Amino acid sequence: MKDLKLYDFWRSSAAYRLRIALNLKGVEFESLPVNIAPGADEQMQEPYRALNPQMRVPAIALDDRIANQSMAILEWLEETYPDPPLLTGDAWRRMEIRAFADTIACDIHPLNNLSVLSRLRESFGADEAAIATWYRSWIVTGFSALETIALRHPGSDFLFGDQPTLAEVCLVPQMYNARRFETDLSPFPKLLEVDAVCREIPAFAAASPEAVKAG
Repeated sequence: MKDLKLYDFWRSSAAYRLRIALNLKGVEFESLPVNIAPGADEQMQEPYRALNPQMRVPAIALDDRIANQSMAILEWLEETYPDPPLLTGDAWRRMEIRAFADTIACDIHPLNNLSVLSRLRESFGADEAAIATWYRSWIVTGFSALETIALRHPGSDFLFGDQPTLAEVCLVPQMYNARRFETDLSPFPKLLEVDAVCREIPAFAAASPEAVKAG
């Protein structure tokens, strides 16, 4: 039995981040699905609600401990399983990697998660067309900045050197979300290039929503 347990949902981009990182680091884990799809809402029900009062995925459990928040868990993984590193280079470069990842995790993703989209529907009467426009607008705003940042570091298939980092771990799931909402990604050629390279790496491919759902 695997000691580390991941409370997971196949289409959660935050859980997708953790699956990629765990795979890259070769950490075995047991996936425990929590169906957060509207109408199922298992994250709001017992027993998961008692485990994670925030009522979101992902969360991890190890021994008798449980923790949530994907970015905090990624930092813990980096400290606990340092090879291969997701934060590379000197202190300045590691700051740049974190900033790129946090632009996704703190600026783009939170504005487009299920709870926000549900509130737009229920409290403000947004229809599906308005929801899609909202969703794409935040992706485009964030990706416009990230494309500029990515172009500052030419000469590699990846964003910050010759291997994937925390930046790619966050980028690839957000690219998946962008495609799901039919976002025009042609203005972001560097992000598209990096995403394509990463999705060919087995650790990324095995973490994809389609692979997890099929499994």
